[in-house]
Amino acid sequence: MERDQIRRAWDEIARTYAERRDPDGSDAALIDDLLADCPPEPLIIDIGCGDGARTLANLPAESVGIDLSRTGLQLAADTVPSATLVQADMASLPVAENTADAITASHAVFHVPRSDHPTVYREVARVLKPGGRLLMTLPTGRFETVRNGWMGGTMFFSAPGRQQTLEQLAEAGFETMDTRTVTDPLGTDSEFVVADNTSG
Repeated sequence: MERDQIRRAWDEIARTYAERRDPDGSDAALIDDLLADCPPEPLIIDIGCGDGARTLANLPAESVGIDLSRTGLQLAADTVPSATLVQADMASLPVAENTADAITASHAVFHVPRSDHPTVYREVARVLKPGGRLLMTLPTGRFETVRNGWMGGTMFFSAPGRQQTLEQLAEAGFETMDTRTVTDPLGTDSEFVVADNTSG
């Protein structure tokens, strides 16, 4: 799927996705740990924030939410009114370099074609301060597919596999600090990676 098709697909299912996600789960502990490792008054960016209920709402009030979907951002404006919300492609972040103390990307990058994942990781490294931390869902499989009927619509999924994802992060300048498997918003288990930006 092309970017504009993916954007339209998210616009169509954003409300259903928000309604079906559980606001609780063990992945919340990952955010607590991330905040504990951040400096006082950190700037945190949530990439692929959607309606904001699961991750952005648990970040500091002045955090930034970035999403491709206008509908998702409209929902986030109601859920997290204190956040700064930006419609943008994660492969081209409209953020200055060395800006963020941490970046979260929960169930987000694998909706981008896997051929573009290295670009996304380089963008994240560019925006993060040296030593800044990334918390991201780590796809365990290798796939590229369009799922019809997902959340009542159509959605694109793409990933190169777990090991290649870790290698791509390393090539972008990240050092993996930890990986943890937790319960995700849809009630299944997902692995997350915590990585520090060593570039810059």
